[in-house]
Amino acid sequence: MNDTYGNNSISATVQLFQFVMYIPTLSVGLLFNMMALCFLFFKVKKLSESTVYMIALIFLDTLLLLTLPFKIISYHNATSWNLGPKFCSALESLYFVNMYGSILISLCICIDRYMVIQHPFMALTLRSVKKAALVCVVICLGTSVGTVCTLQLHESPKILSCFHNFSTHIWKNIGLFSTLQITFFGSMATMTFCTAQIVRCLRKCRNPDNPQTLTTRAERIVVTNLVAFLICFTPYHVAYLVYFLVKNDIINKSFQKVVRDIVQITLSWANLNCCLDGVCYYFVLKESLEDPLPNTETSTTQKP
Repeated sequence: MNDTYGNNSISATVQLFQFVMYIPTLSVGLLFNMMALCFLFFKVKKLSESTVYMIALIFLDTLLLLTLPFKIISYHNATSWNLGPKFCSALESLYFVNMYGSILISLCICIDRYMVIQHPFMALTLRSVKKAALVCVVICLGTSVGTVCTLQLHESPKILSCFHNFSTHIWKNIGLFSTLQITFFGSMATMTFCTAQIVRCLRKCRNPDNPQTLTTRAERIVVTNLVAFLICFTPYHVAYLVYFLVKNDIINKSFQKVVRDIVQITLSWANLNCCLDGVCYYFVLKESLEDPLPNTETSTTQKP
């Protein structure tokens, strides 16, 4: 979740950092997400499991990106939100729900790759486009349940600030805290394991006489995706953990101001993932169309 600072306003340094981060994240993220989506719809002849997950990820990332201009407005008008409480709740829902939806879809993409490369014969039975679409629907519906939490982010139904100044009980909600932390760190551990196994398997298949093979390219893709995921989301969830401990008097309150600024900065940094997803998948799709990898259903290499 975002910060809850009582009646404190966002520091000027944090505001500047958010502004510097959000403008390029929004512009580059929308550009490459739209380009990747156009490639999927107009260049890819047949949907695969991977492309279904990519469409869902692009959709969630784009919705999150569209909330960023309103986050900029809210932080520069910290006590004068004039767009109404319902619109604020809708924006907060899109932001927080889609962030964790994106994490879960990224997890699905990684597991799907792992199944294709590590267990190709089992993948023939377990994978299908319909099943991938069903998984995406379940994730979207499941994360949408989280919108209930966003209705309780503020103490009063009359919202004076959006995306911050959340109610104290949100930070003392152990169930919510545990769910979000388990979602991220569980996804991180699973993706790290799957990526390590994928790389190990691909290196076994590598031709020693020609190291620049399709398996090498597939290695770069899966490792890059994992690194981007870890770099973007880990700082925020560590900061969130520390701030939760501060708000619940487990860590000295004197660190609260510093930690809350770190939470804000790392949350802005986490949004960079929406941009990196679009950039990565645009070039992956472009490269795969120019020099396609073998069919994932019949090969140990994969089409991302």
